[in-house]
Amino acid sequence: MKSHRSAQKAAVHRKTGNALFFLAMLMALCVLSLLKARCFSAPLGRSLPAADAQEHAEMERSKGSATAAAESEAEAAGNRAICFETSKRSDVCEAQGDIRIHGSGHTIFLDPSITDREWKTRPYCRKHDPPAMENVKEWAMRPFPGGDVPPLCTANYSVPALVFSIGGFTGNLFHDFTDVIVPLFVSSYRFNGEVRFVIADAKPWWVSKFALILRRLSKYDVIDARSEEAEAVRCFPRVVVGLSFHKELGVDSSRTPTGYSAADFKAMLREAYGLERKTAAPAGDEWDIRRKPPRLLIISRRKTRAFLNERGMADMAASLGFDVRTAEPESVTDLAKLARLVNSADVMLGVHGAGLTNLVFLPAGAVLIQVVPMGGLEWLARDAFGRPAPEMEIEYMQYVIQEDESTLREQFPKEHPVLKDPSAIQRQGWSAMSKIYLDNQNVRPHLGRLRNTLIEAIQHLPHARHQS
Repeated sequence: MKSHRSAQKAAVHRKTGNALFFLAMLMALCVLSLLKARCFSAPLGRSLPAADAQEHAEMERSKGSATAAAESEAEAAGNRAICFETSKRSDVCEAQGDIRIHGSGHTIFLDPSITDREWKTRPYCRKHDPPAMENVKEWAMRPFPGGDVPPLCTANYSVPALVFSIGGFTGNLFHDFTDVIVPLFVSSYRFNGEVRFVIADAKPWWVSKFALILRRLSKYDVIDARSEEAEAVRCFPRVVVGLSFHKELGVDSSRTPTGYSAADFKAMLREAYGLERKTAAPAGDEWDIRRKPPRLLIISRRKTRAFLNERGMADMAASLGFDVRTAEPESVTDLAKLARLVNSADVMLGVHGAGLTNLVFLPAGAVLIQVVPMGGLEWLARDAFGRPAPEMEIEYMQYVIQEDESTLREQFPKEHPVLKDPSAIQRQGWSAMSKIYLDNQNVRPHLGRLRNTLIEAIQHLPHARHQS
């Protein structure tokens, strides 16, 4: 009887051991499967790093070695990368050696020692936005045709070429700066002017409008790829295709080769436009009666989001001691003249819109007051101008429009979701939201509320700190 029980126990132990053995084997297989998926899932020959490689590249870029990181990953895969992702909005391709640019064909021919495959890119910092990219032509980078004579050079250069597009949403001052001008600074400042701009999808009026900035960043005339003759082939020792985007109207100094920042960007603008004021500090003795009062610049709008009581606002501000000026920026505005006017201001006030992009010309210590239209748009206002302002050394304030200050109250019933539940309208998407709150709303700020905001703005100015 005893031996029978012992046999039963032994059988139970054997079954338990077998179960544990199979369970251990199953767990080992799962771990191996996860490791395989983690390490070997990225296909070879991709033009951009896979997710894990991308994270690694971001870390390397923060140390100033983005290109080296992308190339080392690609070389490990058996192919040298010349194109890599610098942000969710921008790709950059870079090559050095025998470079031949055929502008009219949107093609860049490379010596086969540089790469053995074709790369394609659209050199505009909004790759996440299909409507913007519809107006941006694709460029191809490919090795010289095998066995054939490479295209002959019609012009030779000793400095690098930087190829970028001004298609997309240019023509709107905000997009001019956040999609092109700031990324152009990020990408070209390291060359100290020794770089040649090759502009794709060129608009002559745009090149003319921003000519002073282009000349400050490059010592050479720009090359308009659109107007190139069919046979023109320009040869360079190095090429960079595309601009690096960091953030809206901003520069991440940790990702620039020598640590240059938004402050350096503003210094470049002052030099380009001959702006006199670096800071908003008042000049002269505080007891001098000839000393100028702080200047308020009101950014006017006429079509949408217009101030309906602008004259009353100006009179009220003047009663507080402001020297009040107004400006209505348009696409045809002389940017140099407008830059000088903005630079003369101590406080700039305007409704959310492209005109507030002129904050880039304000002197350090000035105050920006963004009037936020009704509709729960604080997040939009913050992302567009609230976050960039401190980096530009600007004090930032908001004045949020209430229901009784908006013309929407006159257009919709009292209990309509447009008035009572803006989040429901926002959930319908950008088109529905912008059509109502951005394209179909004017504002009439309460002069009492606005007066308090302007009094607070004065306290932020160096004028007040200087007197204290």
